[in-house]
Formats: sequence, structure tokens, C-alpha cells
Amino acid sequence: MAETYENARGTTVPAVPYADPQGDPFLRTRFALPARPATFLRRQRLVQHLDQALVTPLTLVNGPAGAGKTLLAADWAAGLRRPVAWLTVEAGDRRPGVFWAYVLQALRACGASVSDAVGAPADASLVDRKLLAALAAELNDRDRPVVLVLDEYDRVTDPEVTEQLEFVLHHGGRGLHLVLVTRTEPLLPLHRYRAAGELTEIRAAELAFTSEEAVALLELHGLSLPVPAARALVDRTRGWAAGLRLSALAALESADPELYLKEFEADRSTVADFLLAEVLRGQPEETQGLLLRVSVLERFSPDLANALTLRTDAEPLLAGLHRDNAFVEFLGHSSYQLHPLFREILRAHLRVRLPGLEPELHRRAARWLRRSGFLPETLAHCAAAGDWDAAAGALVDDLAIGQLLTGLRSDDLTQLFSPMGPEARSPATDVVRAARDLSRHDLDHGLAHLRRAEERLADDAPDVAAARLSCALLEALAARLAGCPPRAERAAVAADDLRQEVPAHLLDKHPELTALLLTHLGSARLWAGRFEDARAVLTTAAAAPGGASTVLPREDALEHLALLDYLDGWLGRAERKALAAVSEMERVGLPQPSGSGIGQLVLAAVAVDRHELGRAQALLDETAQTPTGTHDPVPAAGRALTTARLLLARGRTQAAVAAADPDVSAAEASPWATSQEALVTSAAHLAEGRPDAAAEVLQGLSTDQPACAVEAAAIQLATGRTAAAIDLLDGIRAGSRAGPAVTVRAALVRAQAAEGAGDTATARRLVAHALLDARRDRLRRPFLDAGAWLRPLLATAPLHELAGWLTPGPQRHGEGPRPEAQPPPLVAVELSARERDVLERLARMMSTEEVAADLYVSVNTVKTHLKSVYRKLAVNRRGDAVRRARDLRLL
Repeated sequence: MAETYENARGTTVPAVPYADPQGDPFLRTRFALPARPATFLRRQRLVQHLDQALVTPLTLVNGPAGAGKTLLAADWAAGLRRPVAWLTVEAGDRRPGVFWAYVLQALRACGASVSDAVGAPADASLVDRKLLAALAAELNDRDRPVVLVLDEYDRVTDPEVTEQLEFVLHHGGRGLHLVLVTRTEPLLPLHRYRAAGELTEIRAAELAFTSEEAVALLELHGLSLPVPAARALVDRTRGWAAGLRLSALAALESADPELYLKEFEADRSTVADFLLAEVLRGQPEETQGLLLRVSVLERFSPDLANALTLRTDAEPLLAGLHRDNAFVEFLGHSSYQLHPLFREILRAHLRVRLPGLEPELHRRAARWLRRSGFLPETLAHCAAAGDWDAAAGALVDDLAIGQLLTGLRSDDLTQLFSPMGPEARSPATDVVRAARDLSRHDLDHGLAHLRRAEERLADDAPDVAAARLSCALLEALAARLAGCPPRAERAAVAADDLRQEVPAHLLDKHPELTALLLTHLGSARLWAGRFEDARAVLTTAAAAPGGASTVLPREDALEHLALLDYLDGWLGRAERKALAAVSEMERVGLPQPSGSGIGQLVLAAVAVDRHELGRAQALLDETAQTPTGTHDPVPAAGRALTTARLLLARGRTQAAVAAADPDVSAAEASPWATSQEALVTSAAHLAEGRPDAAAEVLQGLSTDQPACAVEAAAIQLATGRTAAAIDLLDGIRAGSRAGPAVTVRAALVRAQAAEGAGDTATARRLVAHALLDARRDRLRRPFLDAGAWLRPLLATAPLHELAGWLTPGPQRHGEGPRPEAQPPPLVAVELSARERDVLERLARMMSTEEVAADLYVSVNTVKTHLKSVYRKLAVNRRGDAVRRARDLRLL
């Protein structure tokens, strides 16, 4: 009975009595499709890609060890309805005779009969050209094309074999479809096949598992993992098939598989054994040394790798590792990175094989990166080496100290320097400590570190100019927090002098330093009551260039300018600037609340003057989430003023008096903050029926600011001191910047005085002017606070018609508070398209989960949009947001 043989697809065919050229019997296992384990996951997208690939003569499945190439190809081949010749290449196949003997036997084994005319190689080292021509001719004559899969083709390293394979592929025509499964780039001229549209490629990126595929794979292993956890595992493994499978097997032995997959130590896992065996130990000694040393880097160029290895051959080694899929990824522009898991394992291996070298590698990297101008990476490697003097020196010498105080990297830098201990004793480390403490508004410790740094930088050496300029910036911040305007002015003068000594390119590189200096100086001048001087420097700061690096000082400056406008009585301008500050933060993607909260306080104060008390309270509640503002005298005074005025509007006089004190420790008192506190106290006494006490509080009150003078005049008039009231109004200097909130109150005081003197015509004329001026800003409080004398006048024509926008009208004595109207603001509230989508669904009474499902986004994304909508509309509830949006015609 003839001997038979089961081919790669399980079909029984007659055995062929050939042996290889060395006389050894063929190893039949090399022609068999690899068995797929029970946990194998068929990925239909890849199978379909391979099906489509049958229209091209050549298919390349190229990926690193453990990428799932072989099982993918075997699963696909098992489902084909055409002959499939499978050959697992081995190291001995480097010789042409052996290679072609096995190829011929693979073809015969799959039932693709090869006639005796083709013959067989007689010599292990060479192949007759006639044999190859005969094979190609027979393949070309086939009615049914044959698929030849060469698995582990990376073991073929002889260019002669590659040349012969290309010859057969070309002349075999449509009778042969070649599939190469390999870890490395084959020597074939792939560019020609690619240009002719005759090549299909499946590479590492396509072989990588998606999060959904990872979930399905883990389920086959008996693990149920939510998609977010699977996504984190896929990110860590880059979707590497072997990494996922090995992690799953190890997790099965853990008491908490999900926690294991989240926190497993790569260097102590079966993944480490696989990578060390399959990748590292197969490399030459110099390549192993390179991989171990660059494992301390996130990404690197060949030059940086040379700096770590103290060699000059990194470029060809890295290119070869990338070409061979050795877990070295090319990022473009001569930049590389290691696969994350491989990097973890190599770093652990480095500590074992070369103990004590890691800190020195970080120092070498830091030196190279600093010379090359990569400051963030320099700091990271200095910190990893524990060289805090170098880290602080790099930050200060680069004039980047402002990045600790502002910008997208401030939190990262604060965290980076948090482990710095007292052993770091350079002047630069004291500057960094001072910046870190002052950024947290820790004035005592910040000043102590700043003074120590200034003492050690006392000499005039030119190389310390950047450090001294950094100290001037911190001095200005400390002066602002301490409420000491003269010290801020001295710091600004010192900074102007030092700027001449610092290279211009550093100042251009770090616009945040100048923006911060101007903002701190402007805040100090505002505290001192020097409104015009403050406005000048704050306007310059608000226009600073620099994108995200200056967004916080720009926001801070805009918010201070908004407060100045409010204090001068320009509610509309104040609102526009406060909203612009919020928009600027959102434009660069920084979270809210991010600054001192002055902008929200201004919006709350504007809402009080418009008698939108609910909105004012919501805005004040938001500022309570910004605790840092309480250590800064300007926002502290702004919060005290707004809170006190809101309480007065609600009739809670004693609470208003208590709230009016900003409760900050300042080196100098602020004239406007002191005056506003006195005005609130006086108004409270007047509301409680104690006019004499109200008048007494006004003794010695500074009335340099028109707003204070007008409010004091109103109180004097209410206490029966008409002459004193008119004197205060007449004392307001001509040409002042007073806005409607001031002029309307002044007109009402003069109208009340005229009415009291019997001059009703003048009173009506003044009230009419006040109504017209107030309507633009929806300014209601002056009319609500005016008292009973105003009501009869408003009831007469034509004032009754002019007062139509006053809703609610003035309250009668003993009357409860009326419902608060929500008029549209003067500036349009700008919502993004997605925020409008969310708002429309809120109006349809949809839940957060329903909105998320309807918009195909996550629940957290919906919540983020909701927070933004609430902030922009100055509300804190869904229903209020919908009502406010309808008022604004956004719905």
C-alpha cells in the first residue's frame, strides 16, 4: 500500500520519497499549519485584509516577536479554498539548496503537484537555474493558483535565496501568491512591488489589538474587563498580542485580576522573560549595551544615544533594530522610542547588570539635552539623577522661573521639584523654593527662601543676571501678596535694569516673565488706589504674546481691568472683560477656575447692581472653590465688597457689616477697600434707622474715587445733610472716568435734593437722565436703594414709560422680595456647538446618560460640557440653565 501524507490543511496526499540535499528526511512538522490555541481570537478585519490581498502576487505580514503574525496567517490559510503550501523556515534554510528543497516539498505536500521535470536540488549550497525556471513555468501554467506561505522568513539572510525567490515569483505569474511572515524587512525590492500595486502589507500597527479586541481576548482567557481598563492595558502594551496573552495568563493566578492588569510590574512577569529571550539576548553585545542605556529615555535621537553610550555607532544600530521590529519605534525626524513594556524591562535589567550607572546616564542625558535647548527633558533627567542644583540651575538660567507660576507646565514643574530636599543649597534652588512657596501664597516661607537667594546672588557677575531677574519677579509677587505697593514698584525698577543684562533671546523665549511682572505691579497699584497707573500696566499685560505660556497673567490682567471698570462704574465694560478672561482660558484648554477668581467676583457684583441676586449668589459660590484668592488682598477685598453688597440688598445688614471686612493682612491699607467697607457699614446703620451712626462712619472717609464720593453723598442726603451731600458731588473732579453706575447714582442724589427743595421739574429731569443712562446696563440697584421719594415721580408721565424696564420695581416698605428677573446681559454668551447640543437636550428633560447616548459621547464628557454651560450662564442648576438660555434666546 502506497505511503500517504497529511498536508497543511489536513488533506491526505501521497507521500513523495524526496529527502533534502543533505540526505536528511524532510521534517513534516514544518509543512503543517500551526495549531491555534483555544484562546485564539479570530480578528475578522485582518482575515478580510488577507482575503483582499489575494489580488496581489506578494503579501507581507511584518511585525515584532509575539505580534500574532503566524497564528493570523495559519487561521486565514485554513479557511482558503485553494492549495496552500506552508513552510516554517529554519536557520538551516539559509543555504539555497536546502531552502528550495523544502519549498518544493511544501508545494507537493499541499497537493500542488510538481512534476519530475522540475527535479530537486542536489547540492545544499546551490540551485540549478534550470530548476527554478522549470518551477516557475509549471506554476504559471496552473489553472488554480497556489498560495505559498513562508513563516519566519526573517531567518532567510542569504541575498541569493531572495533573488531566486523573486525570480520564481515574477515568472510564476498568476499561478503563485507568496505570503511572507517575518519579523524583519525582507531583502526583496518592496518599493517596486509597492509602486506597481502588487504588494499588500500588514504591519505592526495593524496587527496591534484594539481595546475591543483586547476585551474579547481576555474573555477567552476567562477574564472580564471593562473597556476603559482594557484601553489602559492596550496603551501600556501598544496592543502587542503576546503581551496581552501573557498578562492574561498571569492575571488568572492573581486574587484581583483587574488590579493586577492595571499595576503589574513588567520586569517581574512572563512578559519580561519573553522579551529578554526573544529580543535582547539575541542581539550583539554593543546593541544590548545601547538598548540598556537608552532605556532611561522617553525618546531619543542617535546623537543622544551616542552621548549615553560614549560611542558613535547608534544611528545604524537603531535603524537596524527598527527594521528588524526589535521593539524600537521610529518617530520620524531622526527620533526613536522603545516599546513601553520593553523599556520598563530594560530599565530593570540595567539596574541588575550595570548597578549604579542609571544616575550617571541621566546626568549625561541632561547635559546633552541642555546644550541642545530641550529644557523640559533636561529638568526631568536632572530630577531623575537627583541633581537638584543642576535642575534648578537649568530652569533659572533659561529664565523659565515663570513657568512654575503660570502656563500649562506649572503643575508638572511643581511636582517635579517636590522631592527636592534641603541638601540642595545653590542659589538657584532657593529661587525655585521661593517660587514654589509663593505660587501657593505661602508668603513667610517664600520670602525666607527669596532673601537667602538674593544674599547669595549679591555679586555682579554677569552669569547671574537671569537669577537676579527671577528674584525681581518673585519680589513683585511677594509685594502683591503682602499688599505692599512700594516694594512692588522697587521690584519693577530692578527688573527693568536687569533686563538689559539678560540675553534678548531669553526674554523673547519667555514672555510670561514680563507678563507676570506687569500683572503683579498692576495689582499692587490697584490696591494702592492708583487706578490709572494700574490700568496702564495691566492693559500691556493683557496684550502680552505667548499663547498658553502667558494665558494666566493675561487672564489675571483682564480680571483686574474688569474690577477697575466696575469700581469706576462701567458695568458693561467690566462684564465684557470678565467674560473675555474666561474665554481666553477655555481657548487654550486650561481648567476653570484657574486664577484668583476676580472675574467671577466682578460678574457677581454686576449681578447685584442689576438686582439679579440669585445669579450673584451662584457666582460667589463658584469663587469659594478658589481658596488661593483669599491670600491675595485684591480678590479678598473684591469678595468682601460683593458679598456685603449682596447681603445689604437682601436686608441682612449685620451680616453685611461683618462680611465687608476683607480680613487680609496687608502692609498698607487700600484707600478704596477701606472706603467701600465704611460705606457698607454706614449704609447698614442707615437701614437700621441710625442716621447719626451712619454719618459718623463717613467722617474721614476718602472720597478721591468718584464712586465712593457719590455713595457717601447718597448716605449724607438720607441722613438729612443735604449741603454735605451736594458738596461731595461738586467735589468730584471734572473729566473723571466715572461710568453709568456712578453718574446714575449722582443724578438720583441731586434729584432727591431737588425734590426735597420743591424743585420737582429738576428732579424729574434728573431722574429721566438716570433712567436713560441706567437702561443700557440694566442698572436697577440705585433705583431700588433710592427710597420712597422716588416712587411718586416714577408713577408720573413720561417717567412711568421710561421706567418700564425696571422689573421688579422699587419695593414698598414691609413688602417681601419680588421675583428676580433674568434680563439678557449686554454681551452675548458664546457657547460651543457641542455645548448647545447638550443644552438643547437639557431642555427636552433628558438625563445625563441619555444625552451621552444621544450624542455618542461619554457621560464624563457631557458633565464637562454642563459645567462649562453653567459657568457661562452663571447658574448652578439644570432648570436655571434652560431658563437663562431661553432668556438669552440661545434656545
